[in-house]
Amino acid sequence: MAGLSDLITGGRPIASHRPWPRVVVDEATWQAVMAQLADGNPTLLGLWGEAAGVHIALCDEAAEAIVVLSLDCADGRYPSVGAQHPPAIRPERAAQDLFGLTPIGLPDTRPWLDHGRWGLSRPLGAAAVPRDPAYAFLAAEGESLHQIPVGPVHAGIIEPGHFRFSASGETVVRLEERLGYVHKGIEGLMAGATLEQGARLAGRVSGDSTVAYALAFARAVEAALGVEVPERAHWLRALMAELERVANHLGDIGAICNDAAFSLMHAQCGILREQVLRASDTCFGHRLMRDRIIPGGVTVDLTLDGAASLRRLVAALRRRFPALIELYDNTASLQDRTVGTGVLALDRARQFGAGGFVGRASGRRFDARRSMRYPPYDRLAFEVPTLEAGDVNARIWVRIREVGQSLDLIDMILDALPAGALRLEVPAAAGEGLALVEGFRGDILVWLRLAEDGRIARCHLRDPSWFQWPLLEAAIEGNIVADFPLCNKSFNCSYSGHDL
Repeated sequence: MAGLSDLITGGRPIASHRPWPRVVVDEATWQAVMAQLADGNPTLLGLWGEAAGVHIALCDEAAEAIVVLSLDCADGRYPSVGAQHPPAIRPERAAQDLFGLTPIGLPDTRPWLDHGRWGLSRPLGAAAVPRDPAYAFLAAEGESLHQIPVGPVHAGIIEPGHFRFSASGETVVRLEERLGYVHKGIEGLMAGATLEQGARLAGRVSGDSTVAYALAFARAVEAALGVEVPERAHWLRALMAELERVANHLGDIGAICNDAAFSLMHAQCGILREQVLRASDTCFGHRLMRDRIIPGGVTVDLTLDGAASLRRLVAALRRRFPALIELYDNTASLQDRTVGTGVLALDRARQFGAGGFVGRASGRRFDARRSMRYPPYDRLAFEVPTLEAGDVNARIWVRIREVGQSLDLIDMILDALPAGALRLEVPAAAGEGLALVEGFRGDILVWLRLAEDGRIARCHLRDPSWFQWPLLEAAIEGNIVADFPLCNKSFNCSYSGHDL
């Protein structure tokens, strides 16, 4: 991160992720750092606001360091990051809706979370004034173009999102998304909550990533209070995280194939996923392992019978999964749909800091388990599968290889699982903490500030989908409309995690 340390710390090296620094900067420094961000180094991890200021988290991937910059906004205005770095546009639009902060120079000032139902600030009892009730989608120019609106209500049981296609015949010229339909006010609900309430809420941000979110929240609290959880808790947390990763990857692989009309893979992968969920229930008392990770440790132990059941699960998956991989790889009609479809270029993946299978399928080698070296991954040997094709097929293959790595990690964790306590009581004290952990979609960021009584004063949670949804728009361009479900499922971005 050449020059960034000089700008924000007077030449002192930026600290590693523990302890991580937050630096209050002036406007000139803010703009200088934004220029470096636009040049491709560092990587944007997140941007969020509050009533009196704006914060941005940056990652130096080479140095494996994170820094948070804060800019006071006494007048509610600040120089837009999105004006120079497009990945910041949506977070800035959201911060404007939530806190009234105005990013000067923002290229797109349309509301993001406010769908014309919130109303403007007004005296108590006054009538609400709808804000931008007629949302203006971006136009595409050219001969014989037509628009296809899809959603926000869909034919299946997926969450709501509106997709506006501009097409020439069957070829997609532009896709624009409008999300925010499942905004739940998570950050508002966090304010004033106890740590117990906050942990439960974090685990419900995105239902398929309950372990990853609970882990990120717990580690942020522990960083804020300077506490270290018992060793056994670290290893049990990782065990749950890998089970969650395997279950979701198996579900995704089958669902992608189903969108290419290959239902056999869907059914067989669904059977394997169900076995993982049942084993999780047997071992940890809940199919999704919800509320099992808390600040200070974990709430449930793994018995000897539970460990034996996990070893049987791993053996069964190793017997049955390779045949499904061979079936996928040798079905020509399926390959015809996935190979070369929905290509995401490496430069786009890097620009948006795309994590998980989306980034790694395009050649971006980032995995928070390895780069941030949080326990117990700092003591485990594993590979981070990376491909370069960037198409639907590559995103499937990254998932396939990550399933294999996760099965190896489960074996290693069971072999090395230490004895000892499961949790410690965390003190009720003030503090500020940040954590970055690897969920099945990619890296999840949690930043929080605790008040003197130990309650949550402010908490921001960032799903990897914030930087993956915009890339889906880019990946679908030039493909046919019928391939959108396939591309969409290969990204599998979260609506709920994104809309908060």
